[in-house]
Amino acid sequence: MLDAITNTSPLLYLYRIGQIELFSQIFADVLTVPAVVAELRTGREKGYDVPRPKDYKWLQVVSPQSVPSEWLAGDLGKGELETMALALEHRESIVVLDDGLARRTAQKAGLNVWGTLRVLLEAKKHGFIPQMTFIVDALRESGMWISDDIRRRILTLANEYPEE
Repeated sequence: MLDAITNTSPLLYLYRIGQIELFSQIFADVLTVPAVVAELRTGREKGYDVPRPKDYKWLQVVSPQSVPSEWLAGDLGKGELETMALALEHRESIVVLDDGLARRTAQKAGLNVWGTLRVLLEAKKHGFIPQMTFIVDALRESGMWISDDIRRRILTLANEYPEE
């Protein structure tokens, strides 16, 4: 099994649709960073229903040693920066990010990048979820932006052919 390092949005979106445990089913070890814990705490303090990392025994919080200075000049949040920095220290792991700029930055750094939708595709492939259509639509309803084109591509990859 692979290991993963996740940013805030994959945890949040999978939590919102009741699928956060997929992380523990797909990955041997799941890490996140203190900045992600802080972002979730801030959301909870503002009244949002967000996961509490300490409630998941399979989720470990680990601090990166350092963040590459060239990343600091970009428009990335602290959670994304720390997540990618930790992934640089654990190159064999999958880094799970949804933000486009963060994904491109991580890919340029040679990291193996997945998003929330890829996690769901893997879950379907391994039989942890029976159907993607309902899950993808639930993600959209929970606030994740998924274009019609991306929805069609994901469902096609899952061997569920969306209506045209």
